[in-house]
Amino acid sequence: MIPVEDALARVFALVSALEVEPVPLAEADGRVLRAPLAARRDQPPCDVSAMDGYAVNGTGPRLRVVGAAAAGVPFDGTLAPGEAARIFTGAQVPRGADRVVIQEDVKVDGDCIDIKEDCAPGTYIRPRGGDFASGDTLAAPRRLRPVDLALLAAMNLAEVPVSRRPRVALVATGDELVMPGEVPRADQIVASSVFALAAMVRAEGGVAHVLPIARDNRDSLRSVLELARDADMVVTTGGASVGDHDLVRPVLAELDASPAFYKIAMRPGKPLMAGRLGRAVMLGLPGNPVSSIVCGHLFMVPALRAMLGLGAWPRASATARLACDLGANGPRDHYMRARLLPGDAGLPGIEPFARQDSALVSVLAEADALLVRPARAAPAPRGTPVRYIPLQAS
Repeated sequence: MIPVEDALARVFALVSALEVEPVPLAEADGRVLRAPLAARRDQPPCDVSAMDGYAVNGTGPRLRVVGAAAAGVPFDGTLAPGEAARIFTGAQVPRGADRVVIQEDVKVDGDCIDIKEDCAPGTYIRPRGGDFASGDTLAAPRRLRPVDLALLAAMNLAEVPVSRRPRVALVATGDELVMPGEVPRADQIVASSVFALAAMVRAEGGVAHVLPIARDNRDSLRSVLELARDADMVVTTGGASVGDHDLVRPVLAELDASPAFYKIAMRPGKPLMAGRLGRAVMLGLPGNPVSSIVCGHLFMVPALRAMLGLGAWPRASATARLACDLGANGPRDHYMRARLLPGDAGLPGIEPFARQDSALVSVLAEADALLVRPARAAPAPRGTPVRYIPLQAS
């Protein structure tokens, strides 16, 4: 068995960033920007008023109003000393104006205004390029958020270069499996983890294809894997152990797959394998649903992010304080299903569930964190800082 960190490094060694494709800005939400983009204009493109009021040339006490300016309808002229123009928020500041006086600080008398002596300080002018200037860039790589789309639109960019969506084929294996909605026999179970894994793929911006269940014979598994020929990543669940019916490894060998490793020092998830199948990255996840989903978080998701050009990084972790005592850990890293609790001293509390069996999907569904217990960790009393991986965030 190899350590988790070594296994993840070997997975990253299998991954290359996918090619870039241009997409319309309206379709770029959640996509990964691969090249910096430069603004094509200043924002704002001219000096504009930050408030409703009067653009003035001079301080008064009385100024003559000679026109008006609204957003998109500028004042066509130059203010001379002693003149003012009615102005609205977002309107271009007229030539000759040195500030905007907010309307609450002005008394109107016909076509003249008197500025109050105790008027608010400040010019109330947003200067040209105050937000960004032409040529300023949005850095890459980055996953584009809604606010990034607003920024790119303001930069006058209608198309952006993003990573192609990775195609992921998901294959559940086993004679004991049926698909949701079917009527299983008493000795069968419903395939479940592939649907969680497919959702995780889509959340990362990939395209998930759940293929038919591969039965426990070489011909069935080989024919299903043939359907994954165009995939960038192939993920199997089950069949990767050493039993008489665990056929993923021998069939992959028949298909000239290139193995990278088999078995890692973690729980749940020891019988994990990785390699290449043709040009695709191959991940063989354990059959127990919790094991496969946890391995999906720790290995599949980081590999997808690396494919998208976001770099080779493990899942982000954070620190919490134990809300209970924990005993010593065994020889493998343990990723314990846990719940986060209100804490103190700036850290949340964390409490592992009493039941940690790798077949208990209901427990994982209640968890919002994986509490990471390193191999051979000593007993830890309540209040000890520990590392955890959030399950509800990136």
